[in-house]
Amino acid sequence: MDSKEAKAMARQVRISTDKARQVLALIKGKKASDALSILKYTPNRGARYIEKTLKSALANAEHNLGLDMDKLFVISARADQGTYMRRFRPVSHGRAHPFRHHTSHVTVAVAEK
Repeated sequence: MDSKEAKAMARQVRISTDKARQVLALIKGKKASDALSILKYTPNRGARYIEKTLKSALANAEHNLGLDMDKLFVISARADQGTYMRRFRPVSHGRAHPFRHHTSHVTVAVAEK
């Protein structure tokens, strides 16, 4: 693996890790241009967040490392568990039940093969 890799990370994305990982599985190991077109036509909400993160990683590769955009591949893409947003839902007899909104940390890395 080449030592020159560019990363981008989106933190506290309001989507569960399982939903994000379904979309990330579509782009792992693909050419960057192919991955962008896959994400553009994927109907999942997580695809919008991942597309934005991938574009940021590509911009980092071009600007910071001077890599050629046509030779870039997605070498790693992962979604880690973020913090929970704790909320309460009103229920009968004046009580409240807690529930948690899940968040994710999405990381995408690109490099030349």
